[in-house]
Amino acid sequence: MWKEMKEFIGYMDEKTSVELTEQEKKALNEELQIKIGYFQHERIVHLIVMFLVAICTLLSLLAFVAFGSIGIALLFVALMGLFVPYIVHYYHLENGVQKLYTYYDKVK
Repeated sequence: MWKEMKEFIGYMDEKTSVELTEQEKKALNEELQIKIGYFQHERIVHLIVMFLVAICTLLSLLAFVAFGSIGIALLFVALMGLFVPYIVHYYHLENGVQKLYTYYDKVK
C-alpha cells in the first residue's frame, strides 16, 4: 500500500510541476479525489486494526503482570512485534494522505 501511495505522490509531483489547463486540473482533481477516498478507507481500516492490536497487547501485559505466565509473556512479545509495524505503516498512510490533501489544495 505504501509503495502505491509513493508512486501516486510521485505522479502528482510530476503533474503539479507543470502548468495545467483548466480541463486538465479538473480531470486531475477528480482522479485525486478518488485516490484520496481510497487511501482514507485504507487508513481507517488500519487504524481500527491497530487499536485492536494495541488493546490485545495491553491486555496481555496486564495478564502477564497478574499471572506471571511465560506463555502470556510470549503472547505479549508477539503482539508487540505486530503493533510496532502497524504504527509505522499507519504513520506512512497518515502522512501520505496529508500530502495528497496539499496536492488537492494546489490543483483546486
